[in-house]
Amino acid sequence: MARVTPQEYVEEVLSLVERIPAGKVMSYGAVADALAEVSGRNSARQIGNIMARHGGGVPWHRVVNSAGRMPPGHEQEARQRLLSEGVPLKGDRVDVSRALWMP
Repeated sequence: MARVTPQEYVEEVLSLVERIPAGKVMSYGAVADALAEVSGRNSARQIGNIMARHGGGVPWHRVVNSAGRMPPGHEQEARQRLLSEGVPLKGDRVDVSRALWMP
């Protein structure tokens, strides 16, 4: 199992988020799972922290929690962006069963 430095892990997370297609989402946990083999890490909370600190330059709105809730404090902007991309919603949440993307 290859291990990466913390900065390399941040770059891997951001690179994966950049690849999420318009109209699709990933959960924080799915991002962590997708990168676990490369990094030796598997923490949805860590992905959330990385997105909060470094995610402004990537389509951050395409990363939601496992229940489809949008990033805290950015719900309105995320909702607008997701709707404009055609992401299916159920009330105030993303319909993860229909919108989930896995690399």
